[in-house]
Amino acid sequence: MNIRGFAKRSKAGNLVWRIFIGVLGGTITVLGAIALVAPGPGVLILLAGLGILATEFAWASRAMNKTKNMAQTASNKVGIPTWVKYLIFAGAALFSIFAIIYYYMTK
Repeated sequence: MNIRGFAKRSKAGNLVWRIFIGVLGGTITVLGAIALVAPGPGVLILLAGLGILATEFAWASRAMNKTKNMAQTASNKVGIPTWVKYLIFAGAALFSIFAIIYYYMTK
């Protein structure tokens, strides 16, 4: 059995679980908002926090969908074909894998 199912068996467990998700997701969302003005991947951290909150709260799910739609609209305005976006993503993933392997081999 998973932890979520176990916690949601009772009303008290459900409340504790929602508080836990709220605190965890809220903390990550606040860190993402701070990273928007500080160096770091603020938007990604912000979306991760909203994703955690969206597992339990409908308002976070709506906010996340609205943010994803805005990002998709901005992406469409840029006019880069989808296959190029996938190629860039795959190249970045391969680069990071090779960088990690190189790091551990030289360590």
